[in-house]
Amino acid sequence: MRLSKVSIRNFRRLEYVVIDIEDKETIFVGPNNSGKTSATAIFRCFLGGRNFAAHDFSAARIADFERFLASGNATDLPEISLDLWFTIDPNSIAFGRVFTLLPKLSDFTQVGFRLSYGIEDAKKLHEQYNSAYPADNDGKRAKTLFQYLAADGNLSHHSIVRYASLEEKVAEGAEIEVLAIPLEPNEGKRLVKHLVRVEFIDAQRNINDDDDSRSNRLSTAFASFYRKNLEQAEYAAEAHKVIDQNNRQLTEHYQIQFKPLFDLIKGLGVPSVNDRELRIISSLSPETALRGSTELLYVDAGREHELPELYNGLGFKNLIYMAIQARHFHSQWLMTAENRPLCLLIFIEEPEVHLHAQVQQTFIANIWSVIDQSAKAVELPHMVPQLVVTTHSSHVLNAVDFEKVRYFQRRHLIDKAPNNGIRNASDVRSLRAFQPEIDVVNGTPVLPVESLAFLKRYLRLTHCDLFFADAVILVEGAVEKLLMPSMIEKSANRLRSTYITVLEVGGAYAHRFEGLLEFLHIPYLVITDIDSVNPTGYPSACRADVEGARTSNASLKKLCGKETVGDLMTMSATDKVDSEKDRCVAFQMDVMVKENDAHLMMRPRTFEEAIAYESFTLLRSGAISVGISVPNTLSEAYQDIYDRIRSDNFKKTDFAMSLLAGNANWSVPVYIAEGLAWLETRLCGPTPNAGVSEAASEISA
Repeated sequence: MRLSKVSIRNFRRLEYVVIDIEDKETIFVGPNNSGKTSATAIFRCFLGGRNFAAHDFSAARIADFERFLASGNATDLPEISLDLWFTIDPNSIAFGRVFTLLPKLSDFTQVGFRLSYGIEDAKKLHEQYNSAYPADNDGKRAKTLFQYLAADGNLSHHSIVRYASLEEKVAEGAEIEVLAIPLEPNEGKRLVKHLVRVEFIDAQRNINDDDDSRSNRLSTAFASFYRKNLEQAEYAAEAHKVIDQNNRQLTEHYQIQFKPLFDLIKGLGVPSVNDRELRIISSLSPETALRGSTELLYVDAGREHELPELYNGLGFKNLIYMAIQARHFHSQWLMTAENRPLCLLIFIEEPEVHLHAQVQQTFIANIWSVIDQSAKAVELPHMVPQLVVTTHSSHVLNAVDFEKVRYFQRRHLIDKAPNNGIRNASDVRSLRAFQPEIDVVNGTPVLPVESLAFLKRYLRLTHCDLFFADAVILVEGAVEKLLMPSMIEKSANRLRSTYITVLEVGGAYAHRFEGLLEFLHIPYLVITDIDSVNPTGYPSACRADVEGARTSNASLKKLCGKETVGDLMTMSATDKVDSEKDRCVAFQMDVMVKENDAHLMMRPRTFEEAIAYESFTLLRSGAISVGISVPNTLSEAYQDIYDRIRSDNFKKTDFAMSLLAGNANWSVPVYIAEGLAWLETRLCGPTPNAGVSEAASEISA
């Protein structure tokens, strides 16, 4: 039997989310404070022995307590709930146990179970609160009902956990309706205990060498593992044989060493001649010897050199500790001889702590290797747990299948308008549910399976941190990516306090990310090139101001719906923004270059051209260079700069590095500044006098 889906309501950030769980490992990812830990904590509260607190209720539910106080209606009081849905194989042994536990089972493929936490007796709560904090003449109280419940264990005193079995019914309109059938508390506890066991390997593991209550020394972890997993009959007999021999030898040693002291005591007349003699013996046991009288050493056998535990790295100790814990939890589950829970769920939080990138990549595989060995040791290879791993590591993420990712994203409360106030809630999206639409590239359909395969390959190859970002910038090439931090600092400085992922995807592939970013609800900016080509004949590159020039950029054609450069030039800043898709597209704009009495409109085809034209004064002075002498006339300069940047001899990356290394105050191209301004406003809110002119920029010498 496997846990297949959970539904969480009214718990912290998780106002209402549904999370499907994989048969083996499920990966929780998302920005900080997006609800990953909350999704773990609710299991600890319902199934791990931790008490609920008043602040575990979602922010949207706090007002419900005051609503109840005004109405006296118990239905106004909020409840925290966790729905667990299990899938069963009717041909497995587990099915018999499930049917025994739930004899009225009507669906032979899945079992649903609800745990809910709320006020037990609304009337009693009302009376005790009124007694503790009566209203004054103005109707005011010293504390609100919520504040009363948050103090002195009052919430626990007034609340209980309720249990119900769940069934799905098809209602009118083919909608699925969930029916909850209440269970007696003792029956509910019994069923939960038989159905699932939940264990936790926390992020705050404190793998250090301080022997205090907050530390987890590895020697202590090994002792605990020995005591709970290895102290069986065949192991115990051998261990006791060794310890007994040492006890005899130590006892003889103590008799010799303490004889003078005992003789002195006898001379004092204590004990008397009629009393028994004093004797000190060794009474070590295998477990106490390991726990209190041993040290974990790191040994260089070649040099016969031993180092204490504290001299090894935190990452190494962290990995060993997690392996011990995973093996321990699994072994304890397998060794439960009577009424073993049908499902074991192990939560591992932030395994990447102290681990370098290569170890992070192999972490999932290594943990499964440990668990597989544990299952084989007791000849139960089919008894494997389900892992839920929460992580901020793109390296951990890189090693698992795309479909196993569950993306947590901050959002506003359901009753709040978008972009209004703090985002106090979260959504969870399963990447298994993502399916790209059919795409068309140069008239050729690209099937969803091909688009999905491309996205998987790209994200895996780039170790992408897409799932931890506030927003994404898709850029044309390496030059834009190299210069992006500098351009953000120059033109949209507030973005430096946000988490931006910059992906180098090119104009031919930026649109491939449209469906995924829309599915994840991540705002994104596309910065791409016009890529002008001749309007007739073979579509070879041409200067962007050629009459009737077309664009070969697949992303511009798909995202903007334009085929010609002229049509692109007519688009305003507003036209380039799609609010529904949370997207802005930025591409080159006309640049009016003035020098002395001459002026000329130049239309960049690429990013490098835009830099050259908009920083023409610096180019003329030699402060920046494209590798040629700039002709005297603007028309000749326009053509020569275009030809140089188009040539095979022009090294774009070298050009970018020269900009970064030089002291010249080059200009951020207007089209990029405009796009960054949109993203800055989107993430940070408007600022006075914000915005970039839609008109062609004017560069004067």
